[in-house]
Amino acid sequence: MQNEQRSYLSRRENLNSIVVDYIKEEILAGNYKIGDHIYESDVAMKLGISRAPVREAIRELENEGILTTKPRKGTYVTDYTLEDMKEVFDIRLLLENNINKILIYEDKLTEKDFKHLNHLVQEMVNIAESSYDDNKKSILINKKDMDFHRFIWQKSGSQRRVKILESMFFQLRIAMLYDMYETGNFLQSATDHYDIIDALRSKDIDKCKKALREHIISYKIGTF
Repeated sequence: MQNEQRSYLSRRENLNSIVVDYIKEEILAGNYKIGDHIYESDVAMKLGISRAPVREAIRELENEGILTTKPRKGTYVTDYTLEDMKEVFDIRLLLENNINKILIYEDKLTEKDFKHLNHLVQEMVNIAESSYDDNKKSILINKKDMDFHRFIWQKSGSQRRVKILESMFFQLRIAMLYDMYETGNFLQSATDHYDIIDALRSKDIDKCKKALREHIISYKIGTF
């Protein structure tokens, strides 16, 4: 009986995770936009599952601030305000500046690391110069951009800072993605990262702050 119960709970948790990932990816792909109504029945039908795990996944996404349920109206993709976006970017800037100091003062990055970072930027440049439509460019560059920064976060070894940034991961992707839709400056968003790499390589704190700030501001132009 206990084994059956554990198996049931495991299946339910897996279904919850599938629904959470599905809704997040639909938002990032632009299939669900800010303010869109999320219907439990539609999600359940598309995934071929019952509504119970969908309901639990929606509660989880509400706790993360990604979905908002309005009494007697339904569940919607959260409409982030300008202040919400600004706060996300400001927290990111503060924490990443601290992380960059750790990387420089403790000499955390190797030549292999710099090579990997350069490779990620080149992939972004290739996407920006490709024949993909703007929507696909936004999604692909956004993912590579976050791969770049997450790699830097992890190299710092600062578990608490990384934990905070990881908890904001989806909000960061959404904020960056929405602003990229507005500005459409894909190549600049990609090549900004070369300045960050150069600053880290030269171990110049001020140059690093400037490069990171200008990179983040390039996303904020469309919103602020």
